[in-house]
Amino acid sequence: MSEISNYGEAWKGGDKPYEASYGKLMMWFFLITDTLTFTAFLGSYGFSRFYHEDIWPVPEDVFTHFPFFHGDHPLLFVALMTFILIMSSVTMVLAVNYGHKMQKSKVILWLSLTIVGGATFLGSQAWEWGHFIHGDRGGIKLENNEVIHLVDQEQELYSIYDLMGADSYTHHGGFNLDEFKEEFRNSKETGLRLADKSFLDHNKSVEYLDNHANKILLGSNLNENEYGHPLFADYFFFITGFHGFHVFSGVVLLIIILINVIKGTYERRGHYEMVEKVGLYWHFVDLVWVFVFTFFYLV
Repeated sequence: MSEISNYGEAWKGGDKPYEASYGKLMMWFFLITDTLTFTAFLGSYGFSRFYHEDIWPVPEDVFTHFPFFHGDHPLLFVALMTFILIMSSVTMVLAVNYGHKMQKSKVILWLSLTIVGGATFLGSQAWEWGHFIHGDRGGIKLENNEVIHLVDQEQELYSIYDLMGADSYTHHGGFNLDEFKEEFRNSKETGLRLADKSFLDHNKSVEYLDNHANKILLGSNLNENEYGHPLFADYFFFITGFHGFHVFSGVVLLIIILINVIKGTYERRGHYEMVEKVGLYWHFVDLVWVFVFTFFYLV
């Protein structure tokens, strides 16, 4: 009995360890439903990814660029975006912590840094979208709608722009298929990588293009994708766009909350629960991105 009495008043009943306000409870309900939505999207992506496994684009070949740096840096920029978003979750934790302590100035500081992190992530995602839409190497669409790519002697991906002597940043028009075939025929150091990731040497590639090539693809949209299967582009725009909308909404909410903090609204209420509720949403957005990053970029 003496051990039981050491637990204090809790054994007398009446405690509510799981008590939550109406607003916090509704936020949790929303997050649960949103979790199911993202689960459906990522599950659909996973089904398509493995259904078309042999011809699905390789993320390391698609997301290779880093702003202001030349050469290939596979997934490095996406990793940086992930780091920025995770760090914004850390600053959000600190904002909530100092809200519990009623330290207004520190809440303002850490909320502001969270907003900066979210805005930086959105800007990075806009750059990634622009690069994906513009494309970098180009692809060849076959009569069966598969997409193949040029490779050099080391079987590394090679740019159609380089073959045609054009600059991808200033060249906005397409290439004539017959002219491309002629340039390819004269370039003895190039070959093809087929949709199933197998390779053809130059001589076999010339014959293959003559028999099967249908169109030169430059960039990606909802209908065509220079990197491979068009569903890859569809999922990229839809899933990352849907998540980006959540981040944008979160930044807007954080700005509104920051204005209220500066005005002293929560000081007068006597608590910073609103900061905590928005913090729950922000942590959810960050966690979802970890799954998007894993499913879309790593698998």
